[in-house]
Amino acid sequence: MAKRRLHIGIVVGEASGDILGAGLMRSLQARAEQSGIELHFDGVGGSRMLAAGFNSLYPMDRLSVMGLTEPLKRLPELLRMRKHLKQHFRETRPDVFIGIDSPDFTLNIEADLKSAGIKTVHYVSPSVWAWRQGRIKTIARAVDLMLTLLPFEAAFYEANQVPVRFVGHPLADEFPLEDQRISARDTLGLTNNELVLAVLPGSRGGEVGHLAPAFLDTVDWLLERLPDLKVLIPAASTERRKQLEKLLANRNTSVQLLDGQSREVMAAADAVLMASGTTTLEAMLLKRPMVVAYRMGSLSYKILSRLVKTPHISLPNLLAAKALVPEIIQDDVRPDVLGPLLLERLQGGSEVDELKARFAQMHRDIALNASDSAAEAVWELAEASAHG
Repeated sequence: MAKRRLHIGIVVGEASGDILGAGLMRSLQARAEQSGIELHFDGVGGSRMLAAGFNSLYPMDRLSVMGLTEPLKRLPELLRMRKHLKQHFRETRPDVFIGIDSPDFTLNIEADLKSAGIKTVHYVSPSVWAWRQGRIKTIARAVDLMLTLLPFEAAFYEANQVPVRFVGHPLADEFPLEDQRISARDTLGLTNNELVLAVLPGSRGGEVGHLAPAFLDTVDWLLERLPDLKVLIPAASTERRKQLEKLLANRNTSVQLLDGQSREVMAAADAVLMASGTTTLEAMLLKRPMVVAYRMGSLSYKILSRLVKTPHISLPNLLAAKALVPEIIQDDVRPDVLGPLLLERLQGGSEVDELKARFAQMHRDIALNASDSAAEAVWELAEASAHG
């Protein structure tokens, strides 16, 4: 007797989506094996998905466009690819179609396929809860189910009557629940009694340009008060290292630059001074006290501050729905503001211990084995579609 077959279409546009897609495929394959069902995956995927048995109709890197001008140059090709993918899936009619991240590309496909009666899922919510909230209407028309990585995202969709499932964050599954301070210090050749500050001014040139000078001034402020403080700066790339070396060339600030190793550096630190971004979630998962800063050009900030609807900018505060970590913005990003906040966290105490305990609980709350949780939701929808 021939095996029953489920067809699952997936489109991803970048490396992070390929990681999520591969994890989702493996979890779905485990379920299919137990149920005696044959799975067929096709669409657009990267190397990890290909290794898991995915049939990619285009190389994923054709979708991985960045910046302002490259997408415009590539627009005719991207539109042709999108048109063909819609046509392909309308003809082959998968039991479910999943767009993973890349919302500017995938939501349009989802809307078209949903209108044709094909079940659609979007995996990883756009930041619709933070800005351009009117997009929720477009999303509601495009998806049968939204899979979110964070619980406050799911709450936003529930409030707007969009079917949603909170599946947990893959990073939370990746990071151990236990404190990694001692092992990270061994890796970096640090002793357990050294006082260590991690400084992460961002991964993009603009971020580093806006934040690094004030961060280095803050390091000088701290070194005046804590002469034995060890300061580590992990450079996110070769370009960022060159940028930081240029900034350090004209000053006597005592820091150690490293290539990458941001997780090890944060894990080893007593406190972290960092740019706002996904890395703040990593710092939380490592249970590190932190001070988060955000600075951009004055005109950009004036425009963006009118669009953003959330009271917080860092993921730990968004998750907790309260100000657990200081967020310092724009003109307040200076040594006399940042320095005392970091000094307080470097010196430890009961408040720091309570913060670490809260971070540990938040870690447990979002560690749901995201791939398995997402696979369960997709499986239910695919089975319903197949029997419908």
